[in-house]
Amino acid sequence: MTTATLSLSELTAAAARAASVAAAATDKERAGWLNAVADAVDANVAELVEIADSETRLGTVRLTGEVARTSGQLRLFARVITEGSYLEAIIDHADPSATPPKPDLRRILRPIGPVAVFSASNFPFAFSVAGGDTASALAVGCPVIVKAHSGHLKLSERTAEVVTEALRSAGAPDGLFALVSGREVGTALVQDPAIKAVGFTGSIPGGRALFDLAVSRPDPIPFYGELGSLNPVVITAAALAERSSQLAAGLASSFTMGAGQFCTKPGLVFIPSGSGFAAELAEASKDKPTAAMLTTRISDAYPDGLRSVASLPDVTIVSGTADQDATRDGAAPVVFSTSAANVLERPDELLEECFGPTTLLIEYASQEELSAVLAKVPGSLTATVHAQPGEDVAEFVEQLSGLAGRVLFDGWPTGVAVNWAQQHGGPYPATTSLFTSVGATAVRRFQRPVAYQDAPETVLHPALRESNPLGIPRRVDGELVLP
Repeated sequence: MTTATLSLSELTAAAARAASVAAAATDKERAGWLNAVADAVDANVAELVEIADSETRLGTVRLTGEVARTSGQLRLFARVITEGSYLEAIIDHADPSATPPKPDLRRILRPIGPVAVFSASNFPFAFSVAGGDTASALAVGCPVIVKAHSGHLKLSERTAEVVTEALRSAGAPDGLFALVSGREVGTALVQDPAIKAVGFTGSIPGGRALFDLAVSRPDPIPFYGELGSLNPVVITAAALAERSSQLAAGLASSFTMGAGQFCTKPGLVFIPSGSGFAAELAEASKDKPTAAMLTTRISDAYPDGLRSVASLPDVTIVSGTADQDATRDGAAPVVFSTSAANVLERPDELLEECFGPTTLLIEYASQEELSAVLAKVPGSLTATVHAQPGEDVAEFVEQLSGLAGRVLFDGWPTGVAVNWAQQHGGPYPATTSLFTSVGATAVRRFQRPVAYQDAPETVLHPALRESNPLGIPRRVDGELVLP
């Protein structure tokens, strides 16, 4: 699994060879590989955090927590595959008396093959070399080739060494994991015939370019991209009347968290016209400190984005300034305000993500206007509702459910729990697929269904054998059967 001296074609060929070995390995064996990587990451936390902080400036507290999340999700996927329902094993026994006669059919999910993973800039551990895409692909038996992010290249290389050694010590096959770097290599990786799927977290332009490459191949492959998200928040008049200062404090903390570089940052906040909430948010935001951003390119882009919004008609800066140098001084929070009517006039300009600690308040005059402007909001990872108990919010909750993958109530979207029920994905441009990239069902991205008809038991996966030797949940003749 040493990658430094091998060409891309040699790495993908090794991954293709490892695919059959990994697919044939038991769930217990693959869980052992994942747990070994988790243990190795935890054992090297101090060194990894030091490298990460030197490259990303995210701070040791944040980064130490992210390492814990990374090892935790590796262990989660180990539990997912040993529990067994991820295989979606289904058995329909033969029924010769049916019209037409029914054969014996047994269906299961199988690994798709070698996967390319593109690291994210804003989560150098959890969405990077040993992150969720890598963990979920390895869990189901897919070899992984990671394209390192240029914003934390040294960390990527050291993490890859830790992962490689852990997999080798745990008995994983050569070729199961590799690391590459460079934009041209990343492009070639997506086009390599051995690669059967791609996981990506990054910008809309970069992700869309790779998506187009993936689907225009002679053999198109799935591209699971997380690209951009505005994460709208709707606050009702009743909620503001009851707890406006609390809402202002919570929003200020959320949109400035991590210098506004979270993919779940609340970028649009809908409030009733004339509520006075803008002044409260300005007060809650004024003492939030400036913060270094991940890369010089991101730092340079943030003020440009601010100036673009500030130049639009009927947009007011209620806190902060668009005239700043984030590269020199760090990114400072900025709150903008406008009307729903203005957004309806120029949605393409106002409904564009600005990566950094800024948010846009949008004042709506009626429920009808709120509904009209929400219809213009592009697909998002999250949508948030702040209302009072007993309020009838079903109509716009249904609307929010159509534009986001996770709808939350009386909270803030920054922070994504890694568990069985999580959905981290939404309509385009939030993601390019229907699946989640966080949580137990993330493994579904890297599996494909195969049905076996009238097959002898000797060739069947153990999950499909009559005796259920794995002791996993299965659906048999239409009924869910638990072990």
